Amino acid sequence: MSREKEEALFSILSIYDEPEEGSNMPESSGISQDEDQAQTQPEGVYGTPQQPLGSPMQHDPVYQQQWVLQTPDRSELQASWLSETEPEAAAELNPSFPPGPEFGQACPSPPPSEEVWSFLRAIPPIPDEVVVRQRVPRRSWKVGRLRHGKKVYAVAISSTHHVYTCGHGYIKVWDKSALYSYNMPPQAQLDLQDRQNCVLTCKLFPDERSLITGGLSRSLTLWDLAPTPRIRAQLASTGPMCYSLALSSNAQICLACFKGFVEIWDLRNQILIRKHEVPEYGSRCVDIVGNKFWTGGEDTRLYSWDLRSYQRLQQHDLQHEILSITHDPSEEWVLVGLRTSDIIILHTHRREKFKAVLHKYVNHHNLKFASCGSYFVTTLDESIHCIAAPSLQRLFQAEEPTDILCCDVSSDNQYLVTGSKNSATVYQLLY
Repeated sequence: MSREKEEALFSILSIYDEPEEGSNMPESSGISQDEDQAQTQPEGVYGTPQQPLGSPMQHDPVYQQQWVLQTPDRSELQASWLSETEPEAAAELNPSFPPGPEFGQACPSPPPSEEVWSFLRAIPPIPDEVVVRQRVPRRSWKVGRLRHGKKVYAVAISSTHHVYTCGHGYIKVWDKSALYSYNMPPQAQLDLQDRQNCVLTCKLFPDERSLITGGLSRSLTLWDLAPTPRIRAQLASTGPMCYSLALSSNAQICLACFKGFVEIWDLRNQILIRKHEVPEYGSRCVDIVGNKFWTGGEDTRLYSWDLRSYQRLQQHDLQHEILSITHDPSEEWVLVGLRTSDIIILHTHRREKFKAVLHKYVNHHNLKFASCGSYFVTTLDESIHCIAAPSLQRLFQAEEPTDILCCDVSSDNQYLVTGSKNSATVYQLLY
């Protein structure tokens, strides 16, 4: 398949802004009060009895376990059905329909009949008070800065609001009291055994009691974080520079990305399972979702691999360099950040492929999904964008004076931390 044909198979989505009513904000000189530009765009949903077809949705766009359709008429419902079986035809019917129909469920087949359309139109709405809705942040409040002293290439924040800033020579640990300050010293500094080493990537374990780091060293480092941070083990690697790390949901498997190969580690037994070769310029980013893992990089191709047989499953020619890969908490969707700022959205086991187009070339593109699944954060050089999932409404936007190199969201969805030139910036998320 040619690159042009592959590109044409992506249905195009748009990230949109919507006006919001003013709210009382905490008084602070650090508050980010970026106002979204108004673009009135109605919403609707398919595959849920919350609203009859053809009637307007409630104004508040919330996470309802599906990607939101913006104008639910019959042509778009047909387009949603076509998204798996006939992507070209779906794009022709409506090139802007979003992922669907159900977030995490199979597409209906065969297409609904006229009787089904009539039945769906007749379903009454469910009252708002009985619908469980995930909250999304509406604003951010810049509350503090953690003065790391050197470039922060990797950052992590726990639910106890301890922050780990990583870079050349050391990792600094900050407790919650430092989050609301601009000059508080760190709680601890973890010096790397080789002071010339630089941590480029880190992953916090799901229990938040351990951290794994990689970078300019022929080893991965396992850290115990409680009660006192210390090195648990050094895992001898075969490559000089680790670009990216990924952890399985149970933290038993770790993937480490090097130029031309991915190391697959059994963390429980601290054993290297396999050194898996990938295209030399296709190993800048890695992520693991269930029994698959995904790699991508400068060669502009996204690859998926079977974690059991190590066979290549898919290849997508994206035409632009891949700078980040992440997945949503349900492990149903993979998000890919491109050099153009565009975001590719792929279903992990269905043939649904979408692209949110931004058309701005950047040096740094980071993606982080919130643990609640109702939104994700994308950083594009100096800009921060918080995007609702699945509606793709921009919830808020913030700007920093220098390029953002990394970001993380606390597992309790209360804080966003970004790393940049010589410090990390802390934002409280306001609901």
